[in-house]
Amino acid sequence: MVSQIQPPTQPEVIYPDSDGQPVANNTIQFGWIVEIKQNIEWLFADDPNVFVAGDLFWYPVEGRNKIVNTPDVMVVLGRPKGVGVARRRHRLCYQQWKEEGIAPQVVFEILSPSNTQTEMDKKLLFYDRYGVEEYYIYDPERNNLHGWLRSEDGLNVIPLMEDWVSPRLKIRFAPSPEGLQLYRPDGERFLSYTDISRNAEQERQRAEQERQRAEQAEQARRDAIPRLLQMDLSIEQIAQALGLSVEEVRTLAQE
Repeated sequence: MVSQIQPPTQPEVIYPDSDGQPVANNTIQFGWIVEIKQNIEWLFADDPNVFVAGDLFWYPVEGRNKIVNTPDVMVVLGRPKGVGVARRRHRLCYQQWKEEGIAPQVVFEILSPSNTQTEMDKKLLFYDRYGVEEYYIYDPERNNLHGWLRSEDGLNVIPLMEDWVSPRLKIRFAPSPEGLQLYRPDGERFLSYTDISRNAEQERQRAEQERQRAEQAEQARRDAIPRLLQMDLSIEQIAQALGLSVEEVRTLAQE
């Protein structure tokens, strides 16, 4: 009897989702990462097939867990925001072969003092090799902005970043001596979390004031009906004067 020789079992490849390092090295870097990520998420909030991530491991090659990078912010057009049942389960890392082979098209890096030129050169080589279409680096401490755009030959330097518009995202870059400003396609400036919270509170206050004005106007109409009836105005005349239907006036008059 000839026994079958079983092929050796291949060990399962583990794709770590953390290296134990912090998301950012200082509050300035972290603030920029959050601001860019959140504003791009809001920009595409109604598109279920735009995935935006911050500090997420990206593995471009199946079975090669040493080939990995962690963009500060990456944008993947053509992939759902979430995965799994009802899209409630979030990705622990971005495994490109499980994402129809789609690489992040747009990547942002925010520099900190700990970033070395060698490290950034390696990142540029990685993004060039694995299909990134737009790559932007901003150094908030030196207020320096650089960008690369893919052509047939790979990623090429964008010579002028002033008022540059991202081909994919349609956002506009506006560097100035005071710092970088980013603008949505509708011309609205990217907002910080503080700005958003302040605007939300102002909107809440405006809504509350409008509600109170509506209640006061409604009460004023209610109070006017008995007086107008005492003046021998008809239900129809009162309805026309107060901008109400005849049925509404009858109902209010009976209360």
